[in-house]
Amino acid sequence: MNIEELRDYCLQKPGATEGFPFGEDTLVFKVGGKMFLLTGLQSGNSFNAKCDPERAVDLRERYTEVQPGYHMNKKMWNTVHMDGSLPRKLLCELIDHSYELVVQSLPKKIQAEIDELKG
Repeated sequence: MNIEELRDYCLQKPGATEGFPFGEDTLVFKVGGKMFLLTGLQSGNSFNAKCDPERAVDLRERYTEVQPGYHMNKKMWNTVHMDGSLPRKLLCELIDHSYELVVQSLPKKIQAEIDELKG
């Protein structure tokens, strides 16, 4: 997965937005105003995604491409390297998981609005 594919995948999520709140090099994807993924545009070969803490530990033990989140809460965020070693399916699952964790943390009213977007 390259940076363009990552962007397209994130933006197809219902209610997803993109922005640059940390400067022009860090692309951030949010849902309901909360981050679910960010990536540096300079390197473009990794992203940070939110993750259930137990699953985060398991993923880090199984894959060298998954590390504690760089500049993030190490318990809840992973840095995932997209160098071609991890299958696209797994990358998409990690993005989906992060998105769903954030949606589940939103107020019920915003969750309902996102559900309407899903159709």
